[in-house]
Amino acid sequence: MAGNNGGPWGGGGGDDDHDRERDRDRDRGGRRPGDGPQIPEIDRIMKKGQEQLRVLMGGRGNGTGGHGSGQGGNPFSPAYLLIGALLLALIWLYASLYQVKQEDRLVKVFLGQYAGIGDPGLNFVPWPLMTATVVPVTAERSTDIGGGAAGSNDSGLMLTQDQNIVDVRYQVVWNISNPEHYMFNIADPADTVRAVSESAMRDIIARTDLAPILNKDRKAIADELKSAVQKTLDSYRAGISIIRVNLDKADPPKEVIDSFRQVQAAQQERDRLEKEADAYANKAVAAARGQAAQLVQEAEGYRAKVVNLAEGEASRFDSIYAEYVKAPEVTRKRMYLDTMGRVLGDMNKVILDGVGGGGTANPGLVPYLPLNDLMPKGHAAAQPKSGGN
Repeated sequence: MAGNNGGPWGGGGGDDDHDRERDRDRDRGGRRPGDGPQIPEIDRIMKKGQEQLRVLMGGRGNGTGGHGSGQGGNPFSPAYLLIGALLLALIWLYASLYQVKQEDRLVKVFLGQYAGIGDPGLNFVPWPLMTATVVPVTAERSTDIGGGAAGSNDSGLMLTQDQNIVDVRYQVVWNISNPEHYMFNIADPADTVRAVSESAMRDIIARTDLAPILNKDRKAIADELKSAVQKTLDSYRAGISIIRVNLDKADPPKEVIDSFRQVQAAQQERDRLEKEADAYANKAVAAARGQAAQLVQEAEGYRAKVVNLAEGEASRFDSIYAEYVKAPEVTRKRMYLDTMGRVLGDMNKVILDGVGGGGTANPGLVPYLPLNDLMPKGHAAAQPKSGGN
């Protein structure tokens, strides 16, 4: 065996003699020495690389031409084959093992067909027959739509039921509910969510007046939009779940915002005056109804009083008539006295029995009536006083 006296690469001086002989042959073919640097041949570079690999792997160089001798320099030896097999096995295991987090799922594909879902943890997918994709199922994703939102090309202008234009900007937040449907049933999930959400919002706005959209019905609109989008995506079997809808803005267009605010202020003033008028009307109507009820009650009371009096008088007349039938003269006199007592009971009166010119007892007496005493005091004081007797 030739000695390894040619440097760390082995191969000794045999290679140098071979190189010099080749150079001489090349010069004979038309190349003169000194024309330029010599370009090494490819086989020479390969041989030197093989010799270096042998030295690194524990073999020895061959000083006669770089060919290995013994088992240490054979690339098809069992040691080389074992190392290569181990390397291939490690590469295959690295390509076949997947560590899946708790918030993710692993979608397995066998020769282009769906093969199952991998749970969180370590999953084995034999490559290359099977491939896998890790899908984050719990992560929330958002899609901004309308009103100049980032990533949105539409302006967000929509037509309401009362022929007004409103500028709407909203955000749809969603995640993945079914990884299989998500990967195999829709081509672009984000664009699908955007298109479905925009179509549903335009339908809702077209069935709603402008005032409720701007004031109190924003939450109701967001809830209705969420339900409509989820229903449509379920019909597509998109594997997407809508978490919530954030209605960020619903305003008139910028060109008419000032005029619209003036109209809103006028409408609010009109509503205020209408409420005041309604309150006054309610008050007046309530008072009139109360007064009417009072008059009705008073009339009912008067009617009952008159009826009762009439019935009482009739009963009294019946009882007097029964007594009159029994004793007409006594009853007639009693009725006369009662009547005169009621008529003259409150008067100042003087009764003269048998006095006067027509009397027979004392025909010469002249009755004297104290008129001042009989007259009311106020009327007597108003009379002028005379100076005579």
